[in-house]
Amino acid sequence: MKNTGHRLKKMIVSALFASIIGILAQLTIPIPNIPITGQTLGVGLAATILGAKQGTYTLILYVFMGAVGVPVFSNFSSGLATIFGPTGGYIVGFIPSAWFIGFLLEKTSFRFSNAFFANLIGMVTTLLFGTIWYKWISDIGWSASFLTGFVPFIIVGIIKAYFASVIGITVRKQLIRAKLL
Repeated sequence: MKNTGHRLKKMIVSALFASIIGILAQLTIPIPNIPITGQTLGVGLAATILGAKQGTYTLILYVFMGAVGVPVFSNFSSGLATIFGPTGGYIVGFIPSAWFIGFLLEKTSFRFSNAFFANLIGMVTTLLFGTIWYKWISDIGWSASFLTGFVPFIIVGIIKAYFASVIGITVRKQLIRAKLL
């Protein structure tokens, strides 16, 4: 019975974090072609707090929710057309990004410096997936794709990695102290 309760708690936490990512996705700064969103902050938070396995499950749930029509992507969008559209690579890239962040933290320790490094790796992972996908879908050259899909997000990505690390480590410690994680 205890194992069932533990699994249920993990599923509820994953659903909560998937919802938080959906809310953060609505925080957008419109720039041409690809907006800056709060989604990647949510990805970093989920992975930093939950670790590799549960963080990855959370992002799979998030992508699934959007795929079946729950408006969790930026601008309250959803559906397979969004996933297979020009910015879908970022959405798909959230899954390996969450895994890398959580994996790196589990292999080192859940400290700020490690979390910041892991979140930077996660940011680059998401940007690489998004840039490659954008190039492929938009049928543009590599340099144009890199200048459109990667470069504008470096500074804001570093800032989001910092906040995901600070907030994530702090929240994780509190959840562990409260025996909720």
